[in-house]
Amino acid sequence: MAVLSRLTPQLRQYLIVTGNYWAFTLTDGALRMLVVLHFHQLGYSPLEIALLFLFYEFFGVVTNLFGGWLGARIGLNKTMNIGLALQVVALGMLLVPAAMLTVPWVMLAQALSGIAKDLNKMSAKSSVKQLVPANAEGTLYKWVAILTGSKNALKGAGFFLGGALLTLLGFQGAILVMAVALGLVWLLSLLLLKEDLGRAKNKPRFSQIFSKSGAVNYLSAARMFLFGARDVWFVVALPVYLASTLGWDHWSVGGFLALWIIGYGIIQSIAPYLTGKRSGRLPGGREAFLWASGLLLLPVLIALSLTNNVYPHIVLLAGLLIFGGVFAINSSLHSYLIVSYAREDGASMDVGFYYMANAMGRLIGTVLSGYLFQIAGLTACLWVSALFLATAAVISLRLPRA
Repeated sequence: MAVLSRLTPQLRQYLIVTGNYWAFTLTDGALRMLVVLHFHQLGYSPLEIALLFLFYEFFGVVTNLFGGWLGARIGLNKTMNIGLALQVVALGMLLVPAAMLTVPWVMLAQALSGIAKDLNKMSAKSSVKQLVPANAEGTLYKWVAILTGSKNALKGAGFFLGGALLTLLGFQGAILVMAVALGLVWLLSLLLLKEDLGRAKNKPRFSQIFSKSGAVNYLSAARMFLFGARDVWFVVALPVYLASTLGWDHWSVGGFLALWIIGYGIIQSIAPYLTGKRSGRLPGGREAFLWASGLLLLPVLIALSLTNNVYPHIVLLAGLLIFGGVFAINSSLHSYLIVSYAREDGASMDVGFYYMANAMGRLIGTVLSGYLFQIAGLTACLWVSALFLATAAVISLRLPRA
């Protein structure tokens, strides 16, 4: 607390927001891995596991659409704290006896978790716009990249934590530990977050939830296909493939995906130095097109390797690592562009709309991941991923050049 008091108010609030986001992300990543591995262990099919996340992603779409408007009206501190509280409730719902963990009940708990996650995410990303001076675009890119990258590194740690806790404590023991820890973070957040953070000077009308900015709309569409391209093979198909086809245990699946996400997060954090910041340039639509086009090649190469049985498992694992690095740069670049494009007063409106498209991409990708893997295998998921990335690249041509 003494160290915090010596920092500037803006940096102090940024650190509190980042700390909240970190804690939430750690439990969110662990919960996802717990649900995938636990219900796969119980004999659920890939499509049934995907359906467990259906409400999680669907309510993420709804939350981002309305959450930005809510944040602009009541303040981002309140929406962030509501998100933390809802995640504690969602975790508590999974502490019921094993016989009550039916598919509808888990879907309902995941719905609350989806609302919580996107309230927290929208609040964190929007608040950065308020804490950085208006013309400091380089600083804005750096702060957004650090927030996004560190979040994903923690999400990777959450994947490992989920696999480890499931092995050590069982499903309910793991859920209880996370619920108690996040509850303490929520109490601290209530005490420390600034009350008027992100509240718009002019209260926005409900009819303003849809963005009128062409740049925001095109970027949102590109983001939807970008994240659909990742999740169509990553969310359900890949963990189940590693467990069923390669015979990996919980520790191995959770650990490998954790390292993937951690590396992904580290590269996101340094993305500004890979996209022009060292030369004094800030990226725009041209860079978004080029990086999406480069990413497109990876699922194509992995799919061809699996189809022709050319070192399939080596190419899959190596390709996955490279995909993570290039995808991280795409994601960080998009995250900067939306905060840059967002209006000054009520930034959460544009950011919320954009992350609504992000959640829609995850929803489409999650459902397709389970369905395509069940009927046609991992290769089909990879070809659809390539198609989505091609679409994202074409849409990026409509973004402002810089």
